Amino acid sequence: MKRVSLTQYLVEEQRLHSNIPASLRLLIEVVARACKTISHSVGKGALGDILGSANTENIQGEVQKKLDVISNEILLEANEWGGHLAAMASEEMESIHPIPNRYPMGEYMLLFDPLDGSSNIDVNVSIGTIFSVLKAPEGMTQPTEADFMQAGSQQVAAGYAVYGPQTMLVLTTGNGVNCFTLDREMGSWVLTQKDMQIPEETKEFAINMSNQRHWHPPVTRYVDEMLAGKTGPRGKDFNMRWIASMVADVHRILNRGGIFMYPADQRDPSQPGKLRLMYEANPMAFIVEQAGGAATDGRQRILDIAPQKLHQRVPVFLGSKSEVERVTSYHQE
Repeated sequence: MKRVSLTQYLVEEQRLHSNIPASLRLLIEVVARACKTISHSVGKGALGDILGSANTENIQGEVQKKLDVISNEILLEANEWGGHLAAMASEEMESIHPIPNRYPMGEYMLLFDPLDGSSNIDVNVSIGTIFSVLKAPEGMTQPTEADFMQAGSQQVAAGYAVYGPQTMLVLTTGNGVNCFTLDREMGSWVLTQKDMQIPEETKEFAINMSNQRHWHPPVTRYVDEMLAGKTGPRGKDFNMRWIASMVADVHRILNRGGIFMYPADQRDPSQPGKLRLMYEANPMAFIVEQAGGAATDGRQRILDIAPQKLHQRVPVFLGSKSEVERVTSYHQE
């Protein structure tokens, strides 16, 4: 089988669909290269002195791991100088990161969660990087947070890298979802899955069951029906899977179906959910929809939400279409 590299895929995709201009291709290649560097650090583990806490907190008040900080720096430095970006925003930083004046300003804006699943770093379980690309508004001279307030449907590209037994890059530019595997000897990304499709029917769900007592009634109803198994209203047995790394959970769903849920709950009414709209929910929703699945916040399509602030949080239900539609209908009742 002829090996297709990431660069060849992007060039051919542009020829076929005219949806990846040279500057966007460069941006995707630079992000992919940064993910390769992060993968190298992750692979070293204790040998690279990257495990454990950095003894700092991010904007959300969460204690940062060393690898969170390292990954954030890798992505910032890799993407600053290329001339394809106007600004960046990261889950780990309070405000946006404009491109320094000494570099040309490009037409895209990059958002990322540099290291998703931080709680798994020190126990050698799959973690990842999530990214989202937006067009800078016309005539923008000095980027502000307001320029990033675009609905997820405006994304021109989104993807994630998963650092597991293999390092993989899953990417969409609005024309299906493709997966590339890092050939560690050659240092190149090779196309290994084309036009990924989430299976329609599923017997798997992913949710943190320890929060069950705090859930709202629609979530309780939906999960209870699955737990009732063959003799319950669903008429089949379900398995639960929960990796506590969104990238790994979504990657499993892309490959074999299922539903991933991180609902809002009754603990803190001021927090409508835990996952970030701009860095996690939007890029993952874009990927999942492009693979034939669905993604909602329980009431509406995630990609239709108009963001109000950079670190906005939302409930998330994504995966196999019929399951997402079912749990969403319970909320709408």
